[in-house]
Amino acid sequence: MAGWARKRFWTTVDTQTTEDGHVVTLDGRPLRTPARAPLAVPTRALAEAIAREWRAQPEVIDPGAMPATRTANSAIDKVRGQQAEVSALITAYGDSDLICYRAEAPQELIAREAEAWDPLVDWAARHYGARLTLCHGVIHHPQPPAALAALEPPVAAMSAFELAAFHDLVALSGSLVIGLAVREGFAPPETLWQAAQVDETWQIEQWGADDEAAALTAGRRAAFLDAARFIACLQQD
Repeated sequence: MAGWARKRFWTTVDTQTTEDGHVVTLDGRPLRTPARAPLAVPTRALAEAIAREWRAQPEVIDPGAMPATRTANSAIDKVRGQQAEVSALITAYGDSDLICYRAEAPQELIAREAEAWDPLVDWAARHYGARLTLCHGVIHHPQPPAALAALEPPVAAMSAFELAAFHDLVALSGSLVIGLAVREGFAPPETLWQAAQVDETWQIEQWGADDEAAALTAGRRAAFLDAARFIACLQQD
């Protein structure tokens, strides 16, 4: 797959198991990444998800409708070989995690943040031994080194495929803890996305929705849920 052809050029889409992993074939020919590496993925469920994207393509190919393919390409071409660097980049989000920055007013927003985020703070402490500190306002307050160190191992242990999707979860939500909560099944992905949107939802309720901003948020939500589905596929056979 050296690049995106403008028109569909295949008839059949299948999956196969090879010594390299699970692959998707178009008319019997295995897919390759943009860098010409074999597009072999670690689970059958992920290969099937990629195959469904290719089967669903209309006459004119829409790359935007192929998130699993895109993330798998990124894992193979960009993340593999520099997993330590990517892991460190993602873990750094924990030092300014969204769920630690609380409003000083009004009381209703304070209560909403506490309802959505306190369970996540407590979960990180119980599950990883990472006791994050809370602050008010938006000025950066560094987290305790011990808390950040406790959140590092689960990220460092991820495969290139997990890291490619996990990066999206964390970057889109602004929270390392929310990303980990998706991966560990702490709550449904949609619930966790809504938790990441508490402040934005509040602002919309006060000032109304902006069409352009709403479209951007919808796109970010879709990408977050796509990343969650990608990780779920990696956790299946």
